[in-house]
Amino acid sequence: MAVFDFGNEIKEAKDGIVDFDVFDSDRRDADYNNPILVIDNSKREWAHHSEGMFVSPYKGSGFEFRVEGTVEKADIIRADSRFVNLFKWLGENHIEVLLSGRNTDEGYAVYKIRETGATVRGAKLSAQDGFLQFMMERLFLSDPPGPELSEEDDIEGDGMKLTSVQSITDFLTCAGRTLPDNINQWARRNLAVAKSSEVTPEERRHAQRAISMMLSIQWKNNYFESIDPVEARRILDEELYGMESVKQRIIETIIQINRTHTLPAYGLLLIGPAGTGKSQIAYAVARILKMPWAILEMSSINDPEQLTGSSRIYSNAKPGLIMESFAEAESSNLVFIINELDKAASGKGNANPADVLLTLLDNLGFTDNYIECNIPTTGVYPIATANDKSAISAPLMSRFAVIELPDYTVEEKKVIFTDYAMPKVLKRIGLRQEECVIGDDALDEIMSQYSDTSGIRDIEQAAEHIAANALYQIEAEGKTKVEFTAQMIRELLA
Repeated sequence: MAVFDFGNEIKEAKDGIVDFDVFDSDRRDADYNNPILVIDNSKREWAHHSEGMFVSPYKGSGFEFRVEGTVEKADIIRADSRFVNLFKWLGENHIEVLLSGRNTDEGYAVYKIRETGATVRGAKLSAQDGFLQFMMERLFLSDPPGPELSEEDDIEGDGMKLTSVQSITDFLTCAGRTLPDNINQWARRNLAVAKSSEVTPEERRHAQRAISMMLSIQWKNNYFESIDPVEARRILDEELYGMESVKQRIIETIIQINRTHTLPAYGLLLIGPAGTGKSQIAYAVARILKMPWAILEMSSINDPEQLTGSSRIYSNAKPGLIMESFAEAESSNLVFIINELDKAASGKGNANPADVLLTLLDNLGFTDNYIECNIPTTGVYPIATANDKSAISAPLMSRFAVIELPDYTVEEKKVIFTDYAMPKVLKRIGLRQEECVIGDDALDEIMSQYSDTSGIRDIEQAAEHIAANALYQIEAEGKTKVEFTAQMIRELLA
């Protein structure tokens, strides 16, 4: 009977199920120095690429190599604890695999496993369509598992990546312990509904769809890597000209991660005139945090159900936008960019979408009416944008660190137009700077044309218009270059 370590607890394996050493690892990839599996090679060395099949664990743990038309079995010496259930599943279902490894003094060190085919009683399993590679990627991203589920918690199973009942069953068997406990149990209950003949086809379809969505999400821990202040500043400078105090405030807010390795207690609320770069800042912060982002456009949401989803009692029920954002990002750790937060209170009747946002922002967990499971939100970092501070309720405002963005001065807009907007457009359409020349008087005229507008969107659009006109004159009229004057700008932008 083997003894192996899961975290701080010592577990004993059942006779005939696991008879090799199991080690914990949090590596996100593998090589022959850091393999996921080591197989005995004392009797012979195995090929770099070796085909075969894991032995059913009930017959002892090992691997049957296919060698020149014969089968040779070798014992497993040790394995990464995250992959033990996967090896067991592969063996129980007689799935042919291709190992990639190298012979070392310890044994044949395996660092990659790919499927070659899968048959069980003559039927194709969910190993098709890259299911095994999907499983491997998920397990590499997971942390070492906790204690095994009990026998009664296991669900036996009865065809696309986690949309079929079979693939869902296989996933829970191999990687159920990578899920938060409440989601693991929720998924198993819903799988029972999806397989039940005692409920309506509609109920089975809803249950299967809900599980598929939940299992598409990589449920990550809440430890966040330190950020590099220099790199953070470079990214912000890339997206935003000037506004030095704004950039400093943003970095001061998120650099708390370096000490706590958790997200700041408050999200960011960026308030300022239209076109001042609020959305660009939000995207930049997501890049700094190395997190995916999802966008909620509050101006298009007038019913809380759009955010929370609808109950499965309706045939046309569906998840809400928040749940769909998690699924699209495929991660429980993400930046929620909430555009136009000042529009959040404009719900119909007594319902208010802002109430739903309060639940999301409190980091106590979020429940979608369709999914019917509490979703952990401690890995969610909200960044909201707004034009009108007075239209935001006090409870919503209190959930954010508020940063107000001033409008750009005329001199700042000149620099943005000359050094950022125009070079970007010229590069995109293939014009050299010497082919499109804008003198000082022409630049002053551009600023004059948009003196009554806020932000820089108008001058960015002006750069597009001017460059397109220069390209037309060069291509259609045979000019070698175009020098714009104030009069030309007035006629062009009028």
